[in-house]
Amino acid sequence: MLILLPPSETKRDGGAEGSRLALGELSFPTLARARRKVLRALEEVSRDAEAAARALKLGPTQAHEAERNRRIRRAPVMPALDRYDGVLYDALDAASLPDAARVFAQEHVAIASALFGLTRALDGIPAYRVSADSRLPGLSLRRVWVPELTRILEAQDGVVLDLRSESYATLGPAPTRADSAFVRVVSDEGGRKRALNHFNKAGKGRLTRELLLAGIDHPDLASLLAWASDAGIRLEPGAPGELDLVV
Repeated sequence: MLILLPPSETKRDGGAEGSRLALGELSFPTLARARRKVLRALEEVSRDAEAAARALKLGPTQAHEAERNRRIRRAPVMPALDRYDGVLYDALDAASLPDAARVFAQEHVAIASALFGLTRALDGIPAYRVSADSRLPGLSLRRVWVPELTRILEAQDGVVLDLRSESYATLGPAPTRADSAFVRVVSDEGGRKRALNHFNKAGKGRLTRELLLAGIDHPDLASLLAWASDAGIRLEPGAPGELDLVV
């Protein structure tokens, strides 16, 4: 089973003392060339504050984000699961997970990003700023990532549970097959389901946490749905290729 998570715009500061980004040590090593290409483009545009603001859609109070990018190669790293911040990751609360759940996360969670493509949960990454909708000069993020990520995800065995936002899903579509599903967070209003925005990320974070705590490598979606029902989680078949997480 592979659980696909989105990144977050906000990142925690800090990292292990003396550590640095080591592209060659990240999971999914076949992405190394694409990562270097995006990293070079990001560093280049971040040297110019105005160009960085345009490319990365930074407001007046976000100048520090470009500075993060300028020192990305010498900044300390921490596990990706701990680096990302925001609603989904607050709900997941990775820091409080027991060791066994974090080991399971490293084996079964991949976090999508516009900079690294995919990383495993415990891969060490620095703080940075670039999003799926960023426009780096001379480089199309879609052209870089779609063929690379599509190839990797198509080769994954077993269940692929896609919890990414749609913008990141377009950078590398999950496979279209019986054991792959995109998760939508919805409410049930008298039998009528309605997509949610505000509670979307929190719902995905809580679901991921429960999956990691359970530590079950589900062989198919039927097993996943049966587990969810037993755990009191409303995870139900939705549109073709989708599951509805009812919150």
